[in-house]
Amino acid sequence: MGKSQERYISAKKIIPGGTQLFSKRPEIFLPNLWPSYYKKSKGCEVWDLDGRHYYDLGIMGIGTCVLGYANDEINSSVKNCIDNGTMSTLNCSEEVDLAEKLIDIHSWADCARFARTGGEAVTIAIRIARAYTKKTKVAFCGYHGWHDWYLSANLNDNKNLDNQLLQGLSVDGIPKELKNTAFPFGYGDYDKFDDILRLTNNELGVVIMEVQRYKNIDIKFLKYVKKRVSEIGAVLIFDEISSGFRVNVGGMHLLHNIEPDIVLLGKALGNGFPISAVLGKKDVMESAQNTFISSSYWTERIGYVAALQTISFYERNNVIEKISQSGMYIRERLTKIFKENDLDISVIGGLDSVVAMDIREKDGLLLKTIFIQEMLDKGYLVSNLIYVSYSHTRDIIDGYLKNAELVFKLISENKDCLKVLLKSEIAHAGFTRLS
Repeated sequence: MGKSQERYISAKKIIPGGTQLFSKRPEIFLPNLWPSYYKKSKGCEVWDLDGRHYYDLGIMGIGTCVLGYANDEINSSVKNCIDNGTMSTLNCSEEVDLAEKLIDIHSWADCARFARTGGEAVTIAIRIARAYTKKTKVAFCGYHGWHDWYLSANLNDNKNLDNQLLQGLSVDGIPKELKNTAFPFGYGDYDKFDDILRLTNNELGVVIMEVQRYKNIDIKFLKYVKKRVSEIGAVLIFDEISSGFRVNVGGMHLLHNIEPDIVLLGKALGNGFPISAVLGKKDVMESAQNTFISSSYWTERIGYVAALQTISFYERNNVIEKISQSGMYIRERLTKIFKENDLDISVIGGLDSVVAMDIREKDGLLLKTIFIQEMLDKGYLVSNLIYVSYSHTRDIIDGYLKNAELVFKLISENKDCLKVLLKSEIAHAGFTRLS
């Protein structure tokens, strides 16, 4: 046990839940042994508090750093911004520059508002849409954050959110009065979507959905949803906080000629610096002036500067093609490794640059834990999910695949007695309270 592990023991005593982001909890990777804290990150390399070096072939800052950690060009722009002041009584002109740039990319959109996080952007969009339609009920498909409007879906059924992303999400602290205001539907599930339209009886004002996550994009379904939403006079929101800037510069809906009323961008937009965007059609977005939406740090300068430099880097360096090719290469090689080792694991569809392993072995969570444990010993931060980065060179990827092949061979050879390999506890699944 090193400084990072010891630090986390202290953190759990004074930070409820241990970390600020659930997806960075050590317990969901390797309880007691995961190096919870970093001293330095650069490209796709990370150094923990003990100075141990790792290659990050896992969640890469939860998909925020597509260009790699501490990208020199973006850092240079941000440092210059800091030297010239990041906050003032006046507004920074870069917010206008970013609005103009994003509207230029999304030619169907007329207006933009900004925040710092994805969850904030989603909640802003929901408020604007409700103000425009004067209807409060929301239908949703996918993961859209932690706010009350979203978690209220579990007031109807405590398993409503299980298939959206996380299992076991509690409704503690969610007003019971929000029951029957948010309704989930599955991607491609026409019947469930139509049931919601009937159930809400013309009170549905907002439909929000991810354009794509782990399933292949379903153009027919997206067009059907758009058609039905238009018919009832609701607002259609595409949540591209995760998918934006991974398939093209901007939202991936641009590639398929499907225009929402609002689109949300975040994560990769600032390459690790906090910035998110709400883009939409003028008649809908103008409703933001009829409801109070305001925050001091939405005017802070760094996010805008980082986003403008990030977009510029994308446009000059063919980032999308590189990360897509790297993702497809990893998919192909992992699929071969699983087959050769007779493991019931597949690489599921979705974005080329987001590689997700679907582990269907009997002791899937144990298998995942052993994989993380053994790869950590070899100097890799991993999970069953890889957010491919521009900083993942072919040599680094090949090193990961060579070591992954050794680990999956070890797992295959010990499939019937995997627990003897475990050095700590099995990784946690879903949302659970920590002691």
